Amino acid sequence: MRSLHLLLVGLFFGIVLSCVETSATKVVVLSPEEMAEAVKQDELLQLLDVRTPEEYEVGHLKDSQNICVTSDDFEEKVKLLDKSKPVYVYCRKGGRSAKAADILKEMGFTEVYDLEGGLTAWKEEGLPTADE
Repeated sequence: MRSLHLLLVGLFFGIVLSCVETSATKVVVLSPEEMAEAVKQDELLQLLDVRTPEEYEVGHLKDSQNICVTSDDFEEKVKLLDKSKPVYVYCRKGGRSAKAADILKEMGFTEVYDLEGGLTAWKEEGLPTADE
């Protein structure tokens, strides 16, 4: 009887843990058009440019904030963001934003979106930046 009880407790915890793992945040990769629509419609989103401050000054998306993913204090700065609100990340071509999205996911952000092809793809689609 005792071993049956232990087996049932083990199964219960196995089911609970598998549910926790499957509900983990996934990074959603968006096309420039999808990102543009989301930015236009979602007032709660947090738009994050993860390039260097120098790159950000040359051009960026309207209403974005700049937190460089390669900076030593990246995680410290993104802790100030609201984990319950969507976070949209982008960089120049998509490599650094993918890295940033993974970090945000690991930090417990519930909705993380990454711009496919970065600002380069955004501009190729003729979508506006803050300076236009």
